[in-house]
Amino acid sequence: MGELHPLGENLPEECRAFAVELRKLFDGLGVSVRRYAARRFRDPSTISRYLSGTRVPPWEFVVDLLADLAECRGSAATPAAIEVVRELHRAAVRTSGSPGHALEILQIQLADADREARRSSVHEDALGEALLDRRHRIADLEVRLSQTEAAWAAERARADALERTFPDHQELVKERDRLRQEVHRLTEELEEVRQLGRLAEDRCQMLERQLAMVESQRMAAVPRQDEEPVVPAGPAVPEPCAGPRPKILVVDDQQNNLLAMEAVLATLDQELVTATSGQEALKALLDHDDFAVILLDVQMPEMDGYETAAHIKRRPRNRDVPIIFLTAMGADPEHTSRGYAAGAVDYMAKPIDPWALRAKVSVFTEYFLERRRYSEREAKE
Repeated sequence: MGELHPLGENLPEECRAFAVELRKLFDGLGVSVRRYAARRFRDPSTISRYLSGTRVPPWEFVVDLLADLAECRGSAATPAAIEVVRELHRAAVRTSGSPGHALEILQIQLADADREARRSSVHEDALGEALLDRRHRIADLEVRLSQTEAAWAAERARADALERTFPDHQELVKERDRLRQEVHRLTEELEEVRQLGRLAEDRCQMLERQLAMVESQRMAAVPRQDEEPVVPAGPAVPEPCAGPRPKILVVDDQQNNLLAMEAVLATLDQELVTATSGQEALKALLDHDDFAVILLDVQMPEMDGYETAAHIKRRPRNRDVPIIFLTAMGADPEHTSRGYAAGAVDYMAKPIDPWALRAKVSVFTEYFLERRRYSEREAKE
């Protein structure tokens, strides 16, 4: 793995163009693949596959490579040059669509959710200790106040003397009230952190289930030596049960995006309902039942995805239907936080990886079918 391997055979044009540009950037460093892998604590085989075009790297790898090249040359790349590389990467990602790439995306999301869960746990412990300390101080002040008030009740005739004996009574009352307000604030903040921790844990479990589904499909896609290669059609279709097929509501103001989503989800045994605006989506939810999941575009005219999600969550009939936001604005913390605050259970940045999307939809469909089977058993009993 010390030298660059040749470009892979039968590469799509987009992947080949991106691999050629990536090799140009790497050549500028003047180091071997093995040496650069040791510098960045990465696997040499993985970097070699990135540079040969057989695997599309995550954008973070390209950013690291540009930063190292800027340090080596003493000057940073221009925004225009970075945008060219960004467009080539997006094109390569759109044409790649392999289960391995979907697996990498889900692993990154799982790592992010796990970090958020651990950060929430640490924050919860710190707030719990602070809250306990304030309560102990309040209890101590309550004892002192009780002693003072008992002395005042027993010694009314000696009020002046008691004032001189306990000159800090009013200050103690003010301090107690201030600490009570602080305890109230900390209690609310602690509950908010616990809620974030619970959401992060739920997201970890959901992503682990999605990872298991993609890994099973990936193993199925690798034939044994004595078998013919089999091209997988996508994630496993959930086990059917009594009743109508579960529905998927796809909302996007661009018709070509709706057609692309229908093609990606065509292998799943589910009924697709499409809408081109937030108003149409709300009408579809009134006209249809049994929606397993909603795929909702964020950027739409008149009523955007966040406002549409807020309307959906206010309806008792639809508030439990999971929503996955789809957006071309990127998955930065500001947008994802706003999406989760609007009631979404997941957030995917365009271009959408078809394997990852099918895995997520299949998992939520399984949840829906499990709830239906449980309701049917309850009704029979």
